[in-house]
Amino acid sequence: MMTIIGIAVVLGGIIFFHELGHFVFAKLTGMRVETFSIGFPPKILKKKIGETEYCISAVPLGGYVKVTGVIDESMDTEEVTTTDDPKSFSSKNTFQKAIFITGGVIFNLVLAFLVFTILTFSQGIVEPDSAPVLNQVLDDYPAAAAGMQSGDRILEVNNIKVSDWTSMTEIIHKYPNDTIFVKWQRETEIFSAKILTVSNKILSDNKFKEVGMIGINCNYIERKATLGDAIGNGFGQTYYWIKLTYVSLKSVLTGAESVKNLGGPIMIAKLAGESAKSGFATLFGFMAIISVNLAFVNILPIPALDGGHLIVILIEGIIRKPLSINTKIRIQQVGLAIILLLTVLVFYNDIARWIAG
Repeated sequence: MMTIIGIAVVLGGIIFFHELGHFVFAKLTGMRVETFSIGFPPKILKKKIGETEYCISAVPLGGYVKVTGVIDESMDTEEVTTTDDPKSFSSKNTFQKAIFITGGVIFNLVLAFLVFTILTFSQGIVEPDSAPVLNQVLDDYPAAAAGMQSGDRILEVNNIKVSDWTSMTEIIHKYPNDTIFVKWQRETEIFSAKILTVSNKILSDNKFKEVGMIGINCNYIERKATLGDAIGNGFGQTYYWIKLTYVSLKSVLTGAESVKNLGGPIMIAKLAGESAKSGFATLFGFMAIISVNLAFVNILPIPALDGGHLIVILIEGIIRKPLSINTKIRIQQVGLAIILLLTVLVFYNDIARWIAG
């Protein structure tokens, strides 16, 4: 049941908010919205209110807002190419077209910012304690195997005295899959051991860096968040996840990371269910992260995605005339084929992970 709730909140929420962005900017720029759809055709449920048909469609991998004069995911070939209709897409200037196309991306980033801001304001600011004192020792990690316990204070790493958590972790990070010498104190007793670190990857200087870890966490200090703190953290978290998404995708495209690391709806559903079990704060935080991912992927210059539409708009703005309907249909078909291939890939990865346990 919690998995179903998690899927509904995460996927339903971010898709609705994305399409709402297109809808709002269409209305603000005076476009006629013919269809507001959650999911791709065929349509399952539909109701027309005013000039807009609102519907839920069968393929739950996204949604679309159809305005008069656009060749989009609906694959409707009826396009108004005259400027006589003041509510048509073709009657608008390049900026109005661009703001409509990017409306979904803008709203997804706004959603992430709002969620991170609200969570920070309601839960407070959590800051790491600078003292090199262990709050938690993770099971099945080298520190636990060496006998470290919560409350222990790290004194030295590789015979270098440490007085704060940051300097200690910087030393440990230098030795992935390597042996380090650690000395620590528990009350009045002093312990020491040679510890073989494990390797992990962290984001550093806009790239993934391999670092050594032994499986320890520091203590944290909690305080109430002011509105300024919350807004600042909302911007900070949103920017961090944009950067992480960019670096992750770049690593896959350049071959630095395997395409097997790509996840799809099954993995999102699994993680959404786990987040829901941890509480609604965790679930909404996860939704904010996926919302950033969706925004970033959608702005990529791939036909059928918002970024692909934006490229077409800019090209038409430069050449000062619209591309032919057949050209736009071909572009959409190529884009949908690319999306289908990516969908098959991420479903394959998800199923492989599921089978592997």
